[in-house]
Amino acid sequence: MSYQTLQQPVSARLEIKKSAFIAYAYPVTSREQAMFHVEQLRGQYADARHWCWAYIIGDPNNTTSAGFDDDGEPNGTAGRPILNVLQHKSIGNIIIIVVRYFGGIKLGAGGLTRAYAGSAQAAVDQMILCPYVPMTQVNIQAEFATEAQCRYVVERLNGTIDNVAYDKQVLLTVTIAKRDIDLLKTELAMAGKVLSAEE
Repeated sequence: MSYQTLQQPVSARLEIKKSAFIAYAYPVTSREQAMFHVEQLRGQYADARHWCWAYIIGDPNNTTSAGFDDDGEPNGTAGRPILNVLQHKSIGNIIIIVVRYFGGIKLGAGGLTRAYAGSAQAAVDQMILCPYVPMTQVNIQAEFATEAQCRYVVERLNGTIDNVAYDKQVLLTVTIAKRDIDLLKTELAMAGKVLSAEE
C-alpha cells in the first residue's frame, strides 16, 4: 500500500479562452472533510459558474473510496479528468476542486476535458508530496520519573503526543507510525509500558 499524499494545501490558476480555472488541492482523510472544502469554496467563489471536484480517500491504486462531480458541466468532462490525474500520479487522501469562471467562449467537450485535467495537473505541479505512512494511536503508561524519557522516545520516532493524563501514574496518548510500534515497545522497555488504544 505505497502511495503519496499531499503535505499541505496548494492552488493553481489557468486561463483558457477567457475562462478562469482555479484549482485547489487539500489533504483529506474522509468524504466529510472533502465535502467541507467544496462547500467552503462554493461560499468563497459564490459568483463562479462551476465547482467541479474529485477525491480519493486511501490508496489510489485500490480505490475503495473515490468520488467526482461535474457540477453541471457536460457529463465526463470535469470530475473524471481530475480523478484520472490523481490516479495516474498515485496520490491518495486528497481532493482537487476546480472553480470555473466562464469567459463567454464555449470550449466544447474535448476542450473542457483538457482544461479540467490541465488544472488538476497544474495543482499537482505545485504539490509537495510525501509517502503515506499508516498511523495508529496507543497509550503509554509510565512513572512520573520516566515521563520525559517516554516523550523523548516518541518524538525521536516522529510520533505526536495527543494527550497526557496524570493519576497514580502518567498515561500518554500518542499517535505513531504502525510500523514503529515494536520499536517503541523495545525502546521504552524500562521507561514505560505500551498499551493498546482501548486499554
